[in-house]
Amino acid sequence: MERTIFDEEHQMFRESFRRFVEKEMTPNLADWEKAGIVSRDLFAAAGANGFLAMQAPTEFGGGGSDDFRYNAIIGEELYYAGTGGAGLGITLHNDITLPYFLHLTDDEQKQRWLPGICDGSLITAVAMTEPGIGSDLASMSTTAIRDGDHYVVNGSKTFITNGINADLVVTAVKTDPSLKHKGMSLVVLERGMEGFERGRNLEKIGQHSQDTAELFFRDVQVPTANRLGHEGEGFLMLVRNLAQERLSIAIAAVAASKAALGWTLAYTKERKAFGQPIASFQNSRFKLAEVKTEVEIGQTFVDRCLAALVEGNLAADEAAMAKWWCTELQKRTVDTCLQLHGGYGYMTEYPIARAYCDARISTIYGGATEIMKEIIGKGMGI
Repeated sequence: MERTIFDEEHQMFRESFRRFVEKEMTPNLADWEKAGIVSRDLFAAAGANGFLAMQAPTEFGGGGSDDFRYNAIIGEELYYAGTGGAGLGITLHNDITLPYFLHLTDDEQKQRWLPGICDGSLITAVAMTEPGIGSDLASMSTTAIRDGDHYVVNGSKTFITNGINADLVVTAVKTDPSLKHKGMSLVVLERGMEGFERGRNLEKIGQHSQDTAELFFRDVQVPTANRLGHEGEGFLMLVRNLAQERLSIAIAAVAASKAALGWTLAYTKERKAFGQPIASFQNSRFKLAEVKTEVEIGQTFVDRCLAALVEGNLAADEAAMAKWWCTELQKRTVDTCLQLHGGYGYMTEYPIARAYCDARISTIYGGATEIMKEIIGKGMGI
């Protein structure tokens, strides 16, 4: 089905970014997968080509556009090319962390941080999750106790995307440990601060080229000038950006599903069994027909949500619907498509094998499927 959400300028941007992926990412993907991290040069190259911080004002080196459709194009093309895991750091930088630096910073902070965020010299991350608490952010134990014009930060975070590469980490802390949600604040920890240490680059079953780390804070002196917004408003600030974050994940999930379908359709048309293409068997046709239909349904709903986000009225429960359904679709799709590849689907030389491993986290990060259903239920008044 023809998509009507993009115009000619978006298509030109898509073609430009597709060329960037082909030149800068695809040739390096195998090396990054082995290393467990992408080169920082990727962010610099993306910044130089205008693919970072598109919503930031032009005075800081950004694109000066508040049109999230450009972000969506980047997310889609990364997964169409099979480089979604390697590009996750870019989509996190653009879709998830940038809004904190755009909307919660004062003029001094913008001058200090935005130019580097735009040109890729300052890589960003968000640190919320702690060992043992999962989605229960109000139970976090990382503290930031004020001492004059500094906070003394102690605690730890885990599962932090861009955790090794990051220079600026938006960190959720308790500035008032006696309170739950109302005791949370956001502070930016910077590379090189004494007592700010990174643990190991965590070994995952998928998304091997994406650095995911543990972070440790031992009496880190963080200037109060690094606080975002007011004390006690951290939870509200985190929640404010969740709809966009979850839609970003849904966009990627549909793109990954579409890519898997394309690879599998091509493979089953070429590969023969019992003297005929695998695609010609009724079971293959039915499975591919099911995947095609579900991908179209997911794409249609995601495009509707994307239009709502651009217009400024995407509801939290709509974003939750998109996130849970599309990521579960991704998980089903890559499983079906791997099965149609037969034994070759289990070989890492085929992109479907990597897509299968990469997909498993999508129903967990950004809010697990079960949390998304809770949000939808509350939106229904139940």
